[in-house]
Amino acid sequence: MGISDVVADIKWLIEQLADYPESERIEALNEIRKALHEVSPFKNEPIDLVLWVPADQVQANDYNPNTVAPPEMRLLETSIKADGYTQPIVTFPEPGDDREYTVIDGFHRNRVGKESAEVRQRVKGYLPIVLAGDASTPKENRMASTIRHNRARGKHGVTAMSEIVVELARRNWSDEKIAKELGMDADEVLRLKQITGLAEMFADREFSAAWEAE
Repeated sequence: MGISDVVADIKWLIEQLADYPESERIEALNEIRKALHEVSPFKNEPIDLVLWVPADQVQANDYNPNTVAPPEMRLLETSIKADGYTQPIVTFPEPGDDREYTVIDGFHRNRVGKESAEVRQRVKGYLPIVLAGDASTPKENRMASTIRHNRARGKHGVTAMSEIVVELARRNWSDEKIAKELGMDADEVLRLKQITGLAEMFADREFSAAWEAE
């Protein structure tokens, strides 16, 4: 059997989905995409597998350092209304439940898909996601992934970024590892640690007598 025959058979099978209810078709198409992804030369790239999942299965994380002003949020909504979703929401599956997903990147695309009545109706209450890892990925690695996505676009809140650096330090990440994983230099890590959690972060440092209270 040649490649053209295989493709023809696949097309015929997919055409049979037309008679099924919409929710079943969406689920079946997700499973077909997963099967194709398994034999794809690009299976190590998250973008190779975009899934459509119910919006209520996609939850915002509690550490996103990126903020978008109201005018930019409105522009994002206008963009999605006019051009559709051109970027999926980057997620990790939740530990213990592979049908619940936490946003790593796309916090505001997630909001638009839930809060804009027009967009929500058009995408039938679903959101497009990709998986950046599996449910076993530790929280600190998920936080680092969010930072990398935000920094790559030059968007992050300094205070929120500082809080994440402190949290990673609390999780026993060295300054060197924080700098490497977040794309920072040593001075930037130091400055961010100085913004919040100062006493805790520098408890093991020796200071000169000038720091001592009389």
